[in-house]
Amino acid sequence: MKKNNTLFLVEVAIFGALAYLLDLLAGVLSLKIWAQGGSISIAMVPVFIMAFRWGIKGGLLSGFILGLLQIVTGQLFGVDPVQIFLDYIVAFCALGLAGVVANQVAASAKKDNFKKLVLYVSIGSFIGCLLRFLAHYAAGVIYFGYLAPEGQQVWLYSLLYNGSFMLPSFVITTIVTVLLIKTVPRIFTFNNSIA
Repeated sequence: MKKNNTLFLVEVAIFGALAYLLDLLAGVLSLKIWAQGGSISIAMVPVFIMAFRWGIKGGLLSGFILGLLQIVTGQLFGVDPVQIFLDYIVAFCALGLAGVVANQVAASAKKDNFKKLVLYVSIGSFIGCLLRFLAHYAAGVIYFGYLAPEGQQVWLYSLLYNGSFMLPSFVITTIVTVLLIKTVPRIFTFNNSIA
């Protein structure tokens, strides 16, 4: 049991840091298209891998590390401590809720049922991305309404702004995760029911 706990903590740290590095790279490559933060990125892939391998707990902790690293390294756009918490801690921890389908992902991988594996990974990715989007959307409505173009409703501005990077990120992340399943299916088969 102690060996599994050590493995769990090591993987959380590694995959959380990998997610941060992928997000940092995406931020550089996006040429700051989104002035108040956001980028099209595959940074969610490591968090989803942890969510599918270890369940919700693995995903939440990996997402927490991703958000925390962005805060402590100054890779954020913040106007208020509550907004920072919502945009960086809540949003990235929410990705870990993709782990609600961890048992189905593991069972599909063990049975070598690729169609079900793709289905459950897609469902989990959608849940995580939707919840992350909702956290960013709420922060946008509450804190960034002053940035909306004159005459545009704040809710619409936040929807368009956050949707412009979250929707493509969801699609790309899901595709990359499915490609990982196809090439290295064993990374999804370890599920110790720690969730």
